[in-house]
Amino acid sequence: MSVNNKRVFYVKYLAHEIYAEILRARPDVRLDRLENESPEEVSAPILAAAHAYQIGAARDELANHFHVDGDLLRRAPNLLIVSSNGAGYDPVDVDACTAAGVLVVNQSGGNAHSVAEHALGMLLTLSKRIIEADRALRRDPDVNRNALIGTEAQGKTIGIVGLGNVGRRIAALCKGLLGMKVLAYDPYLPASEMAARGGEKVELDELFRDSDYVSISCPLTNESRGMIGAREFALMRPHAYFITTARGFIHDEAALLAALRNKSIAGAGLDVWSKEPPPPDHPLLQFDNVLASPHTAGVTREARANMGKIAAEQLLGALDGKRPPRIINPEVWPGYVKRFERTFGFMPE
Repeated sequence: MSVNNKRVFYVKYLAHEIYAEILRARPDVRLDRLENESPEEVSAPILAAAHAYQIGAARDELANHFHVDGDLLRRAPNLLIVSSNGAGYDPVDVDACTAAGVLVVNQSGGNAHSVAEHALGMLLTLSKRIIEADRALRRDPDVNRNALIGTEAQGKTIGIVGLGNVGRRIAALCKGLLGMKVLAYDPYLPASEMAARGGEKVELDELFRDSDYVSISCPLTNESRGMIGAREFALMRPHAYFITTARGFIHDEAALLAALRNKSIAGAGLDVWSKEPPPPDHPLLQFDNVLASPHTAGVTREARANMGKIAAEQLLGALDGKRPPRIINPEVWPGYVKRFERTFGFMPE
């Protein structure tokens, strides 16, 4: 086996050190680390030689010149694979990768349990008004508990947008623990498959109209960007809560702010933002009925270790010629196969 003929790099951090441990056990793989501030004389030769880029999914933590776009692809002419640290791939221009014959993969499902538990935690915290009570107790000398009457989630209806790895786990938790009715919107799945995943297939308008809780679990794509705005919030019931553990830019923050100010919805649980982390003076953080976290739904010890392991195993499998199980742009496969064969001298599966 030749030494260090497969080149992989990452910038700033990995999901978990287990990723580096697995790759370093392979003598044919070289793993390089760059920083956002790495000078050109350091980063340029690493990019030029790289076959794979393990990229962090948090777009605002990564310097713009390390986002995968046409410019980076020109600086990395040998790049074959871009692999995200998590399920999301915000810093990756998938269309540009496809045009360049570069495979994009993610670690979908690796943190699904953690994200689903976070969504459920937000749902219960909002329903019982725990965060409002906590703030009132710390702020007021004489709290009136009757002003903090909550609601039970038991038997209510949750609408889940996106019934993939996370959405189906939210559905299972809500149905199994709380006997909730699950409505689901996912244009990519037939009704039979959605029923098997625990949800009743409905259109988006019906979901927003008929749900006591709306939970967003879909990826950020060209189709989902800006999908939820003033029109959708206006469909919600005044007692309903909006929860998102998906990605910023899927919902319109200004429209959500207006809905909260007008008291047309009961509150919101927000783990994702247009800018991450949001500034402390962000208008949405001024509401006691907004439960906020800085994109930490999938940040648990278990999820990080799991994502690091599956990312390393998937990438090594791809470099060994196997077809990865979590491809974002499958249409690139024929072009990728030709580039891979030119690089390593054999065809992938």
